[in-house]
Amino acid sequence: MSNKLVLIDGNSIAYRAFFALPLLNNDKGVHTNAIYGFTMMLNKILEEEKPTHVLVAFDAGKTTFRHESYKEYKGGRQKTPPELSEQFPFIRELLDAYGISRYELANYEADDIIGTLSLHAEKEDFEIKIISGDKDLTQLSSSKTTVGITKKGITDIEEYTPLHIQEKYGITPVQIIDMKGLMGDASDNIPGIPGVGEKTALKLLHQFQTVENLLQSIDQVSGNKLKEKIDEHKELAVLSKQLATITREAPIEIQLNDTVYNGMDQEKIAPLYKELGFNTLLEKLNVADTAEDIVQEELNVELVTEITEEMLTEETALYIEILDDNYHRGDIIGISFSNENGDFCIRGDAVIHSEIFKSWAENESYKKFVYDAKRSIVSLSRRGIELKGIEFDLYLAGYLLNPAESVVDVAAIAKAQKRPMLQPDEIFYGKGAKRSIPDQDALCDFLGRKARAILTLKDEMIAELEANEQYALLTDLELPLSIILANMELQGIKVDVQRLKDMGQELSQRLQAIEGKIFSLAGEAFNINSPKQLGVILFEKLQLPVMKKTKTGYSTSADVLEKLESKHEIVREILHYRQLAKLQSTYIEGLLKVVSFSEIDKVHTRFNQALTQTGRLSSTDPNLQNIPIRLEEGRKIRQAFIPSEKDWLIFAADYSQIELRVLAHIANDEAMIEAFRSNMDIHTKTAMDVFHVEKDEVTSNMRRQAKAVNFGIVYGISDYGLSQSLGISRKEAGEFIEKYLKSFPGVQEYMRESIFEANQKGYVNTLLNRRRYIPEITSKNFNIRSFAERTAMNTPIQGSAADIIKLAMINMTERIQRENLKTKMLLQVHDELIFEAPPEEIDILMKIVPEEMERAIELNVPLKVDYSYGPTWFDAK
Repeated sequence: MSNKLVLIDGNSIAYRAFFALPLLNNDKGVHTNAIYGFTMMLNKILEEEKPTHVLVAFDAGKTTFRHESYKEYKGGRQKTPPELSEQFPFIRELLDAYGISRYELANYEADDIIGTLSLHAEKEDFEIKIISGDKDLTQLSSSKTTVGITKKGITDIEEYTPLHIQEKYGITPVQIIDMKGLMGDASDNIPGIPGVGEKTALKLLHQFQTVENLLQSIDQVSGNKLKEKIDEHKELAVLSKQLATITREAPIEIQLNDTVYNGMDQEKIAPLYKELGFNTLLEKLNVADTAEDIVQEELNVELVTEITEEMLTEETALYIEILDDNYHRGDIIGISFSNENGDFCIRGDAVIHSEIFKSWAENESYKKFVYDAKRSIVSLSRRGIELKGIEFDLYLAGYLLNPAESVVDVAAIAKAQKRPMLQPDEIFYGKGAKRSIPDQDALCDFLGRKARAILTLKDEMIAELEANEQYALLTDLELPLSIILANMELQGIKVDVQRLKDMGQELSQRLQAIEGKIFSLAGEAFNINSPKQLGVILFEKLQLPVMKKTKTGYSTSADVLEKLESKHEIVREILHYRQLAKLQSTYIEGLLKVVSFSEIDKVHTRFNQALTQTGRLSSTDPNLQNIPIRLEEGRKIRQAFIPSEKDWLIFAADYSQIELRVLAHIANDEAMIEAFRSNMDIHTKTAMDVFHVEKDEVTSNMRRQAKAVNFGIVYGISDYGLSQSLGISRKEAGEFIEKYLKSFPGVQEYMRESIFEANQKGYVNTLLNRRRYIPEITSKNFNIRSFAERTAMNTPIQGSAADIIKLAMINMTERIQRENLKTKMLLQVHDELIFEAPPEEIDILMKIVPEEMERAIELNVPLKVDYSYGPTWFDAK
């Protein structure tokens, strides 16, 4: 097989990917759109080209040898957005995992590395394929070298061979340099001859072949005006040609043998895919699971058929196994116990009918140590057993000690504690469709080891929490909250099924009407849900500008359509159609499916307590925190959520600007504190200070911009991010941020102090001492370190806000019990608590809910709670 070298312009492809895809994040908040696009492109190249040698070249810095002759070279380029900069280290790490060579050379560009190495390869009779978004590289095209230039997006590539260049421009590849010399290149700030564009440049080259020939024969140029321009700027033409010329003699140290590609090492790639959140790509890998370094201690787990009193002591570790992520409907397949009397396991159906077990479980004086208290309480409660006396939760303790770890089972926590004591669930049961329950003896031993792990790890984890001053966070906040959340999940929230069905019909009618309008605007009927058919309508029939392409045709993604919205009325209708279609499928049909699991028309969402590093709760099956409220039709879905009792009402209370109030407290900023203490609108106050205007001069647009900065600045929003959010230039956004920090010096000082603290300790704390470890804060890589600094600034604020509403939930539960109310807490949605209550208790709630929420914690600014109520969740707004 002949040798084939693929040379990739790393910077160019990364830039293309970043701007072609919407901003994406992994679960740690790292932006990943450029990495993902780069990965997809790389996989496509490797699959289609099947190279024997691969190299990715990167620019080494901003200054190159070209700046010696022209200081303004590339001078017009804007600073790389930090959202992109932070992704380059991961792209380099990705290439290393793939086993692909990468190279950069001080004082030279990636183009020069590619030009030099491609010449070496041509001399060795290699077939060469160059991939870039920069047409400068087309000058390297030859009989052995094809240059692939990305067009829109990253997957649509135009291949430049000498024949293609001849057909397209009527010149040879080497004359590309002359063309750039004449017309310049705005993207690289190459001047060229002013007023000479591509058409004129090509006309001159067809006549004179080169810049040098032209300058020697200026008298032969037709048109006095053009002749004068060329004569006046001939030095610029020569300089521009020099700048556009890719050197093929760069002093590179890398050799062709260094670029050999032996195929990807999937074992190295899998952890990186997992870290980046590329789950679809991860599933495509054929990576075997391994139970690495598992120390299986001697353990004699007794399989019993009935519970005896000797098995249940005053201090017992209890593990309940449910082979279903949704423990509300999964069967209990086994329960294990571990204590001073030994290790025991029993089948689930046997234990739930045991009066001895029920009496022990419901006796609060017996101390239970469990894995996931909420899951344990719900699973037993659904079988008529009330689990009380939980003293320790391995799941929550593991989360508090290692919030960045993915807490998926007991084995993961044991491994994080440097005690790999048992196999992970997915190895024992298998994955996906292969998941199955092993024989009873193996299952019993496995479950018994889990209970023993809880008992073994308990004391050392409590000691570690106490050393971190976090034990109270477990015992006074997270563990009481898990019991409250369990009761909320069991309570559920009632759904008006008929109202949902009616909304579904209304949406169907709306969708039909919009569909008819779209067909009318298109001039024909087609499948709106087919990207291929839609692409033909938009970009071929209606001739809208093509933004980017995919493997199968034109991209019709949301970000593409949003950019085209002003070009044609049909685009706005298509976007609206998609919004309504998603409401129909995800929230109408989706909720109806979930309700079908209940005989009393309720949904029982599961609250994720140990998922986010900031401590925020989320919900699944269904996700009731994410019902869209910006769209009127989305808000109306809340009409279907009603009280479970006749004539009762829904009562909703939410914190007003809690994160900004926490910021004012932590930053101790006088201007911000005064604004909140005087009950002034903080966004108006910000606009007044930043724009230097009086209160009555603040326009709605000023307030909108101030609001964007208020909610974005402390989370490390960059000038690029703010410019995208507000639709202004990066320069304007940068000036806005600078004015903001001058107006609120305490905030700027807080930002400095939080970064300093993270550097000193390796972590930051919330007001209640929740930790987030940030090891990347000391990274020598600027981009990784910058991301860590943004994390250090925002975590104390987001995390403290999350802790405060958790405190409020505990306080409100105690108050409801103390007042002997019938009111029930149903949901927590970010900064909002939702209750259902009889009408006679509404006046009481109007008093006690704000009281308990506002005094959940003492800050140097007042917490403020807004509340409302009505017959549905929609009305309680």
